[in-house]
Amino acid sequence: MPNIGLVIFGLILVYVIIYVIVYFNANHVERYEVREGSLTVGNVYTGIALREEEVFQNETAGYINFFIYDGERTAVGDLVYTIDETGRLDTGNQNQFEESTLSDQELREFRSEIIDYMHGFDEKNFESVYDFKRSLKNTIAKISNANLIKNIENLSGADVIKYCYASDTGVISYWTDGYELKKPEDLTEEDFKRESYEKVPVIGEELLEKNVPAYKLCTSELWDIVIPIDPERGAELEAEEYVKVRFLKNQYESWASVKMINGADGNTYLKLNFNNSMVTFAADRFLDIELIVEAEKGLKIPLTSIVEKEFYLLDGDFLIDEGQKGKRTVIRQCYLEDGTISTENVTVDVYSYDDETQKYYVDASVLNTGDILHKLDSQETATVSERATLIGVYNINKGYADFKEINILYENDEYAIVKSGTEYGLRVFDYIVLNADSVHDQQFINQ
Repeated sequence: MPNIGLVIFGLILVYVIIYVIVYFNANHVERYEVREGSLTVGNVYTGIALREEEVFQNETAGYINFFIYDGERTAVGDLVYTIDETGRLDTGNQNQFEESTLSDQELREFRSEIIDYMHGFDEKNFESVYDFKRSLKNTIAKISNANLIKNIENLSGADVIKYCYASDTGVISYWTDGYELKKPEDLTEEDFKRESYEKVPVIGEELLEKNVPAYKLCTSELWDIVIPIDPERGAELEAEEYVKVRFLKNQYESWASVKMINGADGNTYLKLNFNNSMVTFAADRFLDIELIVEAEKGLKIPLTSIVEKEFYLLDGDFLIDEGQKGKRTVIRQCYLEDGTISTENVTVDVYSYDDETQKYYVDASVLNTGDILHKLDSQETATVSERATLIGVYNINKGYADFKEINILYENDEYAIVKSGTEYGLRVFDYIVLNADSVHDQQFINQ
């Protein structure tokens, strides 16, 4: 006689094995609970800074010595630089001069320059190290030259020095890049390619040829940053008129007026106009900025949940409201067994309503193209034919994949913010399918 214990154990073992096999072969549907939220809008851009810049050419070849800091404001008549035509100027007798020391103001400027560079340093933009080195070198030379000019009459060779004075007021820069005369409307996609960008510095105490740029002046506090932008997004920002901008270099924030423009290549660009802080960024042509805009709020859902579904469009006059939410009744023409024409009432699911066309989106699985519908208490008929699609998700609150329309307010690479409280849409705490490709319409879901 078989051992009853072994038989029971064997049956349990077979059941477990079958259950495991079925489980691992089943199509498991992950669900996602809908919650309210917002998106961090991807508003980081690299822009080109354009200013009112006037370039001044060197009129005499020789060794250049600066007397104003790079980035410092100068007045009309200030000594900007000198040119030693022969290079024989003897500055070697240090006993003729007082020891050069830094004032508290100069120390603060040095410290600020170093800190700003440290905060804005980017390993991907290593050439900025050389710009920083050049800037410090010119600053040191300026301090040394200030002492030299006081004693210039005692120096051997002082008679060959040319003095160059500022003819206008503005902020000094000792570099050029060919963008000085560009207007926002002149820019093209090529101008934003940093790998082909070349910044030409003017180095103090080095030989400078005749008729080449010696320095330039930024003559206005009004300046622009131009960024490439999608036309739709640009129109949204332009409608705001003003936007708050954060400069990633030093986290400084400022407000800018906004205007959409077309570049010389026909592409769309956004011009951000500032009336302050020009001097802070006078050494930069490319600036990484973040546009600080109010985050869109609503129901937050993953993009993987979104699906597109096709529906029939029906005139509301042919739908009968029986008081059941999300459902309507239509009167469809049919044929009896003896071939006579009759009608039947068919319940259809309604998924959306278009205010402009005054038509309803009706489930396409119940009706067929060519079906003839009758209007209640009328001889008027309509033929089912027009189709349209909706964007939505699969709601699984009832245990099956039930399509729900969504109205997307904004999206990023992972999530979308959709409008809440719509008649045919989602509610907070609804459960939806995480991956819409894993199910089909009306599929039963094992919770």
